[in-house]
Amino acid sequence: MTEKISEKEHTINENYRQKPKVAVYVCHCGGNISDVVDVKRVAAELSKYPDVAIAREYAFMCSSTGQDMIIEDIQKNGINRVVIAACSPALHEFTFRGALQRAGLNPFLYEHVNIREQVSWVHKNDKEGATLKAIALVKAGVEKIKRQDPLNSIRVEAIHSVAIIGGGVAGMRAAVTAAENGLGVYLIEKGKDLGGRLNRVGDVYPTGEKAIEIAEKFKKKVLSNDKIKVFTEAEITFVSGYVGNFQLNIKKSDGNFEKIKVGAIIIATGFDNYKPYEGEYGYGLNKFVLTMPEFIEALEKAQGADFIYNDKKINSVTFINCVGSRQIDGIDKPGKNGKVNDYCSRVCCSVAIHQINNLKKKFPYIDVFDIYTDMRTYGMEHESYYKNASKNDVIFFRRPIEEKPTVEFEKDKIKIKTKDVLTWNEELEIESDMVVLVTGMVPNDISDLVEYMKLPRSAEGFLQEVHPKLRPVEVANNGIFIAGTAQAPMDIIETIQSSNTAVAKAASLLSEPDIPLDPFVAVVDEEKCTGCGLCPKECSYEGALTMIEKEVNGKKKKVAYVNAALCKGCGACVAVCEPRAINVNGWRLDQFEAMVDAIAKE
Repeated sequence: MTEKISEKEHTINENYRQKPKVAVYVCHCGGNISDVVDVKRVAAELSKYPDVAIAREYAFMCSSTGQDMIIEDIQKNGINRVVIAACSPALHEFTFRGALQRAGLNPFLYEHVNIREQVSWVHKNDKEGATLKAIALVKAGVEKIKRQDPLNSIRVEAIHSVAIIGGGVAGMRAAVTAAENGLGVYLIEKGKDLGGRLNRVGDVYPTGEKAIEIAEKFKKKVLSNDKIKVFTEAEITFVSGYVGNFQLNIKKSDGNFEKIKVGAIIIATGFDNYKPYEGEYGYGLNKFVLTMPEFIEALEKAQGADFIYNDKKINSVTFINCVGSRQIDGIDKPGKNGKVNDYCSRVCCSVAIHQINNLKKKFPYIDVFDIYTDMRTYGMEHESYYKNASKNDVIFFRRPIEEKPTVEFEKDKIKIKTKDVLTWNEELEIESDMVVLVTGMVPNDISDLVEYMKLPRSAEGFLQEVHPKLRPVEVANNGIFIAGTAQAPMDIIETIQSSNTAVAKAASLLSEPDIPLDPFVAVVDEEKCTGCGLCPKECSYEGALTMIEKEVNGKKKKVAYVNAALCKGCGACVAVCEPRAINVNGWRLDQFEAMVDAIAKE
């Protein structure tokens, strides 16, 4: 790990030695802020504040025009500090840092004040109070940035290879794309073979291709590429390190271990099919109640003019949608985690109607009924599935979401009772030879990986991205990306797109010899440090903060040591340091105190 400073950075850093000359920009956010906060008044108040040279308000500061305004002020008016009062910094912090850098100013001499989420959105009924709060927060931002030193990105050396965990369609696509981008690839699969859930009979929508043929096509590409090393029947037992330099311990099928080092990790661990509990819609009590995967296999194996299943001719089939998805507390039985799956699995409706059309095409004589909650065929032209099914005399019933259909058995018939919203909640009874439960997607059990890498999870249990629009395949841990249904329910096309995006992010990250990281990490004043050892105990990030022995002012002593690549700048160590020997770059204690003083004066 290095902290290199280029000649350009050195020139930029000299700006801070001048007397603070702050520019304040207040964003309207297209009315999100200005409909509540008097932005003109905020700018006017800040224009009179000490060390503020310019205070402006504008409709969209993040726009190219807004950025050009900032660049021009820096270059023509000698601005050496910038405060932007706008939306959440999570949205446009990188945008504004880039603008400062293009203007020749250190990108970290900028403070972002959130007056949308923290002001306008929470004080809609008190415009005066919201305006006064905005003024106070922006003044605090000015006080903080006045005391800001120019910071330089921390740079860590990068290993130009990637570990891809999971050998399904997401993992295989990611492996091929990563290799095509010049990266060394380790593809790690816990099963005996690559392919994941494509290793099955039946076809897939929307292409109608055979699942196994897609799997074989990707396997051929993976196994023929000498940049890709494949581990099957492999288990990851430990993960350590940081972005640019991760180490994974892999336990192979014969019990041997292998250690690999990579610069980035892509998690493509896929999904699991929801498994109905015994008795749920009669599942497990009657061999003619099947899940969707079981039905696809049965339909593929059926030959001849009649659909024969378990020695019985099937004349009618009823599909029940949303089994394991869109569940409701108090109505549906919670899973092992004590929660119901209240999310929509997104792809189930299209899968169901695709398979219904396959059934009608193969056995036109069969009567087909579909009981759904809402029909969500969201993909391009997927509505055609529904239209085709209707033309083929499939009968659809829309049930109330809060009332589940019931399934009863009588001799060789299955009776399904439901209400139909489309006929004003008319109570219906359907007789069928077979019931198909359209089961949703649930997260795979990857609790070991979650623990090793401290991965964030969504409320639904899938891996959680930083931001669905701005950073859609990144987790909060630098250098770790997610692909496919490890993140959320997706179809194959979306999964492949997600994999390509994850690889693009990883390849971009590893495109240079070293990787720049944000400098907002803990720093230790070794002269003040007493070596008490309290701070490492408070640190939540393994290896980020340790005690070492070194020579300080000619004497050996124990001091706290920060691994900047692992530190997240949370500040937990600062809180327990009595001699105030630890600070966080960009958030020093004197800056906090100045901000509090500014707010207290208002």
